[in-house]
Amino acid sequence: MATASDSQRTPGRPGTPGRPGSRGGRDHAEQARRRGRPGYDKETLLHIAVTLFNERGYDGTSMEDLGRKLGITKSAIYYHVDSKEELLRLATGRALDELFGVADEASRAGERAIDRLEHLVRGSVRVLIDELPFVTLLLRVRGNTATERAALSRRREFDRIVSELVRQAEEEGDVRPDVEPATTARLLFGMVNSIIEWYKPRGDADAAELADAVARIAFDGIRVDGRR
Repeated sequence: MATASDSQRTPGRPGTPGRPGSRGGRDHAEQARRRGRPGYDKETLLHIAVTLFNERGYDGTSMEDLGRKLGITKSAIYYHVDSKEELLRLATGRALDELFGVADEASRAGERAIDRLEHLVRGSVRVLIDELPFVTLLLRVRGNTATERAALSRRREFDRIVSELVRQAEEEGDVRPDVEPATTARLLFGMVNSIIEWYKPRGDADAAELADAVARIAFDGIRVDGRR
């Protein structure tokens, strides 16, 4: 129970909560410093980090650069993440998780492989547009760190899913057999991935319209004549 003298301590006296020079004040200031500037939560930090990684390259961006961009100290960033590589892992993981989510949807999208393949292409375009900075970063990693190598490994697994769908569609007579399935898959997703180089967001209808355009151009080109 507090006494009268407890509640009437002299301002600035050691131990007074929230006062300069007090232990409580120092603790409060330290907590505020670790939280960083108001509004900069982990999600905001991640988005700004991805922007810098895409502008300067992952290797060319330091935690000091990120702190200056945010207007906070480097130590405040470490309140949210352990390292720059953790930011890279979170960013590439987000893009990959979304793409594999579409692949999972595509596996249940129809009886014929060509329909599942088209669903995968359309869904991948939507992911690219919805998560453009994250997919852009994913497509630019080169394997210089353990996190980049892990991301590349998952990308190769995604490529195998695409190639397998192309192979199945070829066996079912829906895809022209004169091009090797892995080559068809690379060309198909080369077109999808190239969107990051020129796409500029314009509105909510963009994703569906662009997915339609890619599907029309791609599937009119790889379908056997007369097959629909």
